[in-house]
Order: sequence, then C-alpha cells, then structure tokens
Amino acid sequence: MIDSPLIGLILTCVLAAVIAMRVAARERHLRTLSRLEAKLDAILKHQGIQFNPYADAPASVVDAVRRGKKIEAIKAYRAATGAGLKEAKDYVDELERRSAPR
Repeated sequence: MIDSPLIGLILTCVLAAVIAMRVAARERHLRTLSRLEAKLDAILKHQGIQFNPYADAPASVVDAVRRGKKIEAIKAYRAATGAGLKEAKDYVDELERRSAPR
C-alpha cells in the first residue's frame, strides 16, 4: 500500500505541473495579443490614424489617470457610469495600459 506522504507528494507534483501548464498558456496568449496590438498600431500609424485612448473616457477619469491617481480614477469612473468596482478597476487598468508610452 502507498503511504499518505507519498500520495501527498504525487498530488503536489501533479498540481504544480497543471499550474505550470496554465501559466505557460497564459503567457503565450499574452505574447500573441501583444504582437496583434503592435500590428494594429503599425497599421494605424501607416494610415495616419491617431489613436486616442482617452476619447470615450469621462474627463474626471482621464484627469486622475494622468495624475497617477488610480483609486481616484476608479471612484470617478464608478460615479460617472454606475459600474461595479471590478469593472471600474479593469477599465482604469486598461486605460493606463493603452495610454502608457511605448
């Protein structure tokens, strides 16, 4: 019969392998998205289209993001749209990511 510590070790190894595979898959997806975004940026630049990540954002959110006040930006987005906390945080994170210099 197999010991309990050995079973625990086997289960831990299997779990670690599954987590490693999921992390690797996520990293591949992020690299793919990054390449697609770079291609879209190149197409926009070639066509002379200026991308403005702040175009649809409420002014108070834009102001807070530009000042580096993330929590204030999240609160402003929630107040302006009635969004939940997670949605507002995701929006501000994306706004910061898109507006960061490349």
